[in-house]
Amino acid sequence: MFGFNEFFSSISPVTEKPEARDTVTAMPLEGLDPCRGLAPSFPQCDLLCYIKSLPSASVSLLFSDSNCSQLCVDDGLCACLGGYQLQNDGVTCEDVNECLNGGHNCVLGQVCINTEGSFRCQRETSCGTGYELKDDNNCQDINECTLGTHNCGAEFVCTNTEGSFRCHPKERCSSGFIQDAVGSCIDVNECVAHTSPCLPGQTCINTVGSYTCRRNIVTCGRGYHLTEDGTRCEDVDECRTGNVCVNHGCINLIGFYRCECRTGFIFNSITKLCDDINECRHYPGRLCTHKCENTEGSYKCSCTLGFKLSQDNRNCEDVNECEANPCSQECANVYGSYQCYCRRGYQLSDIDGITCDDIDECALPTGGNVCSYRCSNTPGSFYCTCPPTGYTLAHNGRTCLDIDECAAGRHTCSVSESCFNVQGGFRCLSFSCPQNFRVAAQGRCERLTCEFTQDPASCFLLPLRISFYNISFPTNTPVPADVFRMGPSNFVLGDNMQINIVSGDEEGYFIVQQLAHGGVISLRRNLTQPRDFFLTMEMRLIRYGMAQLYMAKIAVFVTHEQPIWP
Repeated sequence: MFGFNEFFSSISPVTEKPEARDTVTAMPLEGLDPCRGLAPSFPQCDLLCYIKSLPSASVSLLFSDSNCSQLCVDDGLCACLGGYQLQNDGVTCEDVNECLNGGHNCVLGQVCINTEGSFRCQRETSCGTGYELKDDNNCQDINECTLGTHNCGAEFVCTNTEGSFRCHPKERCSSGFIQDAVGSCIDVNECVAHTSPCLPGQTCINTVGSYTCRRNIVTCGRGYHLTEDGTRCEDVDECRTGNVCVNHGCINLIGFYRCECRTGFIFNSITKLCDDINECRHYPGRLCTHKCENTEGSYKCSCTLGFKLSQDNRNCEDVNECEANPCSQECANVYGSYQCYCRRGYQLSDIDGITCDDIDECALPTGGNVCSYRCSNTPGSFYCTCPPTGYTLAHNGRTCLDIDECAAGRHTCSVSESCFNVQGGFRCLSFSCPQNFRVAAQGRCERLTCEFTQDPASCFLLPLRISFYNISFPTNTPVPADVFRMGPSNFVLGDNMQINIVSGDEEGYFIVQQLAHGGVISLRRNLTQPRDFFLTMEMRLIRYGMAQLYMAKIAVFVTHEQPIWP
């Protein structure tokens, strides 16, 4: 036994074009309690047949006294009409969306549209211009003339056609004329429009608005001419009348001719001539690798700069320009071109990119660091030289080294002079002790015993010892710089020393700094030019209450730090 809800759901089965669903009316069935269910005298099948037979207006309020939104069945249960589904509250009926649950039967080309209690199928594509979609999904012609949506002018009459309309002029043309699309009257060629309007043996001649018949005179069409007796037309052999195909093959046909064009030409049916085929335009990029040039009846390929045509006359291969020695020195072939290179000491010309110009290394911004003294440029290279005297070139070929003339025996000092080497030269120094002194060692004089001198009192005022020193340092030496240290050979507790520059530093380039065990002579002003100083230093030593005087004569030779190119 199936439930009441099931059979109500089957009242309105879904069809492709469903009709409006039957709804329940407020007419209670005899012997049926709307709130308590079906009476025994109405089996479920009879109730189904009864509800199906009800008109749509009478189903909507059936069992209206119940709490059910649509139908009330036995034992107070609620049911829904077809196309609806009972909700969880057991009372409310909600529309079933057949388009979502697949309960529709729309075919391909139709779209499903859900409706209350049912659905409908509608075409996906429009009907097109001049048609409208009807409720049955069929396209129906729109009568623009009836609806007034046409654009025919006041002088025209609208006539509907399938999917469109036509505008016909209201004015009528007289006999022998016909109206054109804009309503103008044009002549009718009766000789063409009618079949044999003239009698046999006559020729129809059209006139404006009419025609005339004239006795036949044999007239031959194009490609024909009259026979000698003038009674009939025969074919003209155009291939014999002249060079009609202009050096191409000619084939005569009945009433006309055709040219057999050579390769690279195509027959022009309008001009009846052979036109050249522009192969480069018809087949772009397929005939030649680089450039294609059309010629009469053919084409030819060419290559861009740096390439040459290969043996197949279509492809391009690289040209080795270096074989022609275009560069002044070195050449490297690259694809489609070449590159010139220069050997060391040369640079490629910015003007032609071929010539190698000598690089003047001596004139470069870094040329001052190439050679320590003088740089001489040569083609592709350079060489360094040193001053003619006092220096020699080092193994690196760039640096000038000082020659120690004293050690090498290349000085010019006399036997009585001592040689002292300085940067770039030497000095010849004579050594002799003054009066009341004797030579104690090389570069040192000691005072004689004053008791044996003519003036002992003056003798005791002289230094106990005079020492000679030679110092050399370059110009631009950072200041302050210590150049000489003076003090006793041994220090005794309680010694008191005073060191002073007695002479030779009138411009104040040097200064004495007193120390605990002597003193230091320092350079305090920068020297930028070579210069010689002959300093006389005195050190007064007070030891055990006795004062003793010592003297140092210092020859200071300031030379160039490096030889400079004048």
